[in-house]
Amino acid sequence: MDPINSLNIRYLGQQDYLSCWQAMKNFTDVRTEQTQDEIWLLEHHPVFTQGQNGRDENVLDPGNIPVVKTDRGGQITYHGPGQLVAYILLDLKRKQLTIRELVTRIEHVVIDLLADYHIQAKAKREAPGVYVDNKKICSIGLRVRRGCVYHGLALNVQMDLQPFNRIHPCGFAGLAMTQMADLTADCVGHKEEIGVRLVNHLQNRMGYSRQE
Repeated sequence: MDPINSLNIRYLGQQDYLSCWQAMKNFTDVRTEQTQDEIWLLEHHPVFTQGQNGRDENVLDPGNIPVVKTDRGGQITYHGPGQLVAYILLDLKRKQLTIRELVTRIEHVVIDLLADYHIQAKAKREAPGVYVDNKKICSIGLRVRRGCVYHGLALNVQMDLQPFNRIHPCGFAGLAMTQMADLTADCVGHKEEIGVRLVNHLQNRMGYSRQE
């Protein structure tokens, strides 16, 4: 099996954030040049995550939702049930990608996916992520260690968006959030299908030859 062009997909269901974060770090620490890249698809229990350079003033009123200071890039965001999280664990050196090139490819993966559901989306170079009518639908945050990347993207599918009102999402006061369920009925009840489509688009954009 060619590790450069093969991809291992894990469907993990609903997961605790801290245990997933630790598992990503462990995977990255022990991987070798022959380790397959992986995509982990999952949802999280409600949690706010603050990036490495996150500012406390962006946390307005977390209430009973925990705030975790993590090691990815970016500011603060919210994860919860109904949001599709894709953790992307890949060898940047092996793929010969810069972090900026990877972010751009991830953005286009999500744009391609949303187009499948007749949702027109776009990226903003000054504020990474994916937007529909200037409302954010997908956040991206990554960490590079030992030439490999982990963390990934969070796509709002069909969730409670209210917790985003308790923060300045991604560090932007007044940034409105949206989700697929508010834009099309075609996604309702199809989270698994959306995950499969996301993987297929990522496979195409990243040049993986097969899906495990």
